[in-house]
Amino acid sequence: MRVPILSINGSDSTGQAGIGADIQTIAALGGYAVSAVSCVGDYSLPPDTVLKQVGDIISTLHPKAIKVGLVTDSETVRRLRDEVIACRRLVVAPGIFDADCKPMVSDDVVEATKRHLVPEALLLMLRCRDAEKMLGISIRTDDDMLEAARLLHEMGAEWVLLRGARHIKGRLIALLYGQNKTRFFSSYNTEGWQKHGVAGALSAAIATRLGMGDDVPTAVRNAHDFIHSQVVYAKPDEMGGRSIDIYNRFISLVAEHYRTAHDVAFYADRLCITTRYLSQITDKVVGKSPKQIIADYIMSEAKTFLDTTRLTIQEIADRLGFSSQVLFCKFFKSQEKTSPSNYRKQ
Repeated sequence: MRVPILSINGSDSTGQAGIGADIQTIAALGGYAVSAVSCVGDYSLPPDTVLKQVGDIISTLHPKAIKVGLVTDSETVRRLRDEVIACRRLVVAPGIFDADCKPMVSDDVVEATKRHLVPEALLLMLRCRDAEKMLGISIRTDDDMLEAARLLHEMGAEWVLLRGARHIKGRLIALLYGQNKTRFFSSYNTEGWQKHGVAGALSAAIATRLGMGDDVPTAVRNAHDFIHSQVVYAKPDEMGGRSIDIYNRFISLVAEHYRTAHDVAFYADRLCITTRYLSQITDKVVGKSPKQIIADYIMSEAKTFLDTTRLTIQEIADRLGFSSQVLFCKFFKSQEKTSPSNYRKQ
């Protein structure tokens, strides 16, 4: 039986964000998506209407995790707390600004979220500009991110995930903070991670993984891998055709198995096609071989480890599925024309 995951969010008519995108994300990860609509466009549904949806779902289906996204009415936020408090896996991802930095909620909604939902969150997920609004501070450095996360944690959120910092040129920075642990992440794909609806899909994916039994760091990692495959590599459905479908399925498999499977034949077998046919598809869609796509994905993760962690080269090699440090270094140099150690010094 699939695990029920509840999304409480606004309705976006494009289907690329909001409740529609959450449902697609939860279902794609194998969850049973259930939903409660909080607003339609700029119109806030009456609190009684929202709370009735939420109460009925919780009392009958008992969702294993709940995501609270965009709620545009402060009274709804206040009353929502009493409905979701019993869920131990609550992801609070309030939409304060949209991708164009336009406010989506009023100040009283921000205050209600701070008072009633943040203290109940297993994970509070905010863009840095949302956190600036919530806290009344500026976030311009890694230390600023740590201080913001600490303040949000002190409000009651067990874990805090801050996203979207741009203080390092050419990268987006994120921070996971909680239980005396901190981990910074970075991505060179600044355009992809800022696409409309990506933040919401990521929070829905995290909630789904939590509902399936992951702890918070593992849920964030697994959700990130899934969304990363969609953002960085997958091609839009409107391109059409069986080739696009197979290509996107291939990329999703790479995101799931790249740590343990580097061989093209493994992925072709999972797709029930030959390696030759898979090569024809990837060449047609992106002009690359399957082997190079797998290598690109591994290199992206390797660079992230080198840039943002203190893991040794051997530890990184282990995490990426290489049987020895020598093989990892050989692979890295073949792709980057320098060793992992020299890359880290740059």
